[in-house]
Amino acid sequence: MAGIFKAYDIRGIVGDFLTPRVAYLIGRALAARVFRAGDSLALTHDMRTHSPEMFAELSRGLREGGVSTVEVGLAATPMNYWAINRYNTDGGVQVTASHNGPTYNGFKVSGKNATPMDYDGTLRYVEEYVLEALEKGDPEPIETQGQAQPVEGALGEYLEWMNGFCAFGPKKLRVGIDAGNGMGGFFLSEFFAAHPQFELVPLYFELDGTFPNHEADPLKAENLHDVENLVKEQKLDLGVAFDGDADRCMFVDENGLSVSSDLFTALVAGGVLEKNPGTPVLYDLRSSQAVPQWIEEHGGTPVRGRVGHTFMKRLLKETGARFGGELSGHYYFADCYNTDSGLMALIQVLNLLSSTDEPMSEHVAPLRRYSATGEINYRVEDAAATRKKLEDHYATQGARLDHLDGLTVELGDIKTGGWWFNLRSSNTEPLLRLNLEAPTIELRDEKLKEVQELLGAEPAVGH
Repeated sequence: MAGIFKAYDIRGIVGDFLTPRVAYLIGRALAARVFRAGDSLALTHDMRTHSPEMFAELSRGLREGGVSTVEVGLAATPMNYWAINRYNTDGGVQVTASHNGPTYNGFKVSGKNATPMDYDGTLRYVEEYVLEALEKGDPEPIETQGQAQPVEGALGEYLEWMNGFCAFGPKKLRVGIDAGNGMGGFFLSEFFAAHPQFELVPLYFELDGTFPNHEADPLKAENLHDVENLVKEQKLDLGVAFDGDADRCMFVDENGLSVSSDLFTALVAGGVLEKNPGTPVLYDLRSSQAVPQWIEEHGGTPVRGRVGHTFMKRLLKETGARFGGELSGHYYFADCYNTDSGLMALIQVLNLLSSTDEPMSEHVAPLRRYSATGEINYRVEDAAATRKKLEDHYATQGARLDHLDGLTVELGDIKTGGWWFNLRSSNTEPLLRLNLEAPTIELRDEKLKEVQELLGAEPAVGH
């Protein structure tokens, strides 16, 4: 059972540990251990085949525990965050497994104002309750039960709110979007219908929780091939690929070349800093050194953060930053209640491209300063011992070391021939994740070979 309770959410294979009964018990646990009788939660779910049943059982558990439900129903994850604030609930739950395959489902839990909840702070109490109930039997409903309040017309309200962030220039654009049969297909057609200066070329917009075309995970290069080819074949101005629950997306320029999410973070940061001079901008510690350099060059204060949406959202609030981004394609906006939104990221790039003559590639070109490996995964027998081995090795070479998230090793200044890497354990799989960057491809490959020899492992297949 414990395997479905992750660092940031609850997620697992349906029919294995995760069943409708467990969904019910999660509802009871949230009502008993996290929220209080009389509270209300905004509930939404994605398009997976088992999501409606999981949603219904979660709702029943919450209500039998005394918590009322504001039931928006089918929605992308960012809509859940919006609904929490729009309907002034005490928190919310999105039933989704994000980018995972069709056999998976899960729950993303938020508190008041869409504040993120994680394992250490909250979900471990839910786990304890569920395990106890599975052993001793389901609890009886409390005397004063919560009520279900269905919501109509939420999508229209949500899009009206998001349209308020559009500041489009006069330039017309042709935009190809791969929704991956996920929740992007739920709202993107309606969004573009309200903005006819943009021609939408849709790909895989049919909601289908079996994901018949490819995984809805744009972080994997192979899942970008279809939109890259679409952009090239139809000579489009921009390509975008969304993940399954539409809180993440990645971008492709007019040449069909993907733009890594760290460089996209810097690109958006430039526009944010024009409107909010001197503000902090967050970037995760796997990002290219070009990102903090760009932020500083545009008058901002770069703030380096840990990997993971709960950490980034908290840091956004703590620092008063207006924007931040992760290498995984999560982009966080203060205007979106300090949460991540794929649609807001798309709006930002449409604001930029429709207001300037330069194509996407020319906006990104100044950021392509260094050569990065991208994230590479390795299976090792003892992750902690392996990290310690590398730490000891590079400490003798005078490297700068830090442990904000895993191990970061920096040797010299990348502007003058130095290089760096970060090695961290996965929060969801038994893997070590490596990101390495150097000034040139040659030095990058040389140092990657060096680090791999110290790891004593080859890249993991299928990750």
